[in-house]
Amino acid sequence: MQLRPSRSAAPSALRRTSAEALRQHLAEERKRSFLRMVSHELRTPLNAIIGFSEIIARELYGPLNDPRYRDQAEIIRDSGLKLLGLVNQVMEIARLEAGAADLDLRPELPELALDEAMAALKAEADQKQVTMVIAPEGRIPQVTADPRALKTVYLNLLQNAITASPPGGVVTARLQRAAKTVIVDILDQGPGAERGEIARLMRPFEQGENALTRRSEGAGLGLPIASLLCQAMGGRLRLSCEPGCGMQARVALPIAPQSFELKPRSA
Repeated sequence: MQLRPSRSAAPSALRRTSAEALRQHLAEERKRSFLRMVSHELRTPLNAIIGFSEIIARELYGPLNDPRYRDQAEIIRDSGLKLLGLVNQVMEIARLEAGAADLDLRPELPELALDEAMAALKAEADQKQVTMVIAPEGRIPQVTADPRALKTVYLNLLQNAITASPPGGVVTARLQRAAKTVIVDILDQGPGAERGEIARLMRPFEQGENALTRRSEGAGLGLPIASLLCQAMGGRLRLSCEPGCGMQARVALPIAPQSFELKPRSA
């Protein structure tokens, strides 16, 4: 006797698939709602701590009798700013891993974003006696990117390079055009890292064993955030280095359709 397949098998499988998709959608919505709540609940008291410590440090309501109070208020403010930065990075990682990043992808000039990132980090580089330079190679077209995300990528990579560089070192950003992408290499003159450390450096909260990672006070989120942002913009981030020869961070982003090209800077 030949058994006929049940007519309800296909609809049943479809219902299971739909139910699983609905459960995943609801889980993602709960995660987004949780992120919004946590972000608000953490940032609100931190902003108050930072704001009131700033008032005390500047003695806006009158002079303090003991200057140690002002020094301690500045410590509170700086600690609050560091904690707020960490909260923002954790929220950014969670949003990117959940696919909840709200990116506005449009044609952007990569060199302009580099200029803005370098200007933001100039004081830090000067304090470490590190020089930052941009070296475009040929005509550089626009890329498809989110302006804020692109600047964040360069900020994280440049800050990482500054941290790794010795006093008197040079951090070089080299731009070049490939077949369908624009490549930006950020190179430092730091101690580099063992090849086995590269994969660890790209994972959130991982700490490598070399001087590069131990020198920084961060939680090891800058490189993972840069990598996830590159992926969200249709590009990629790759690291390469050798011990004693510095590190190279290579960002590759797609050329924007109908983009115009940026002429190389004159010497």
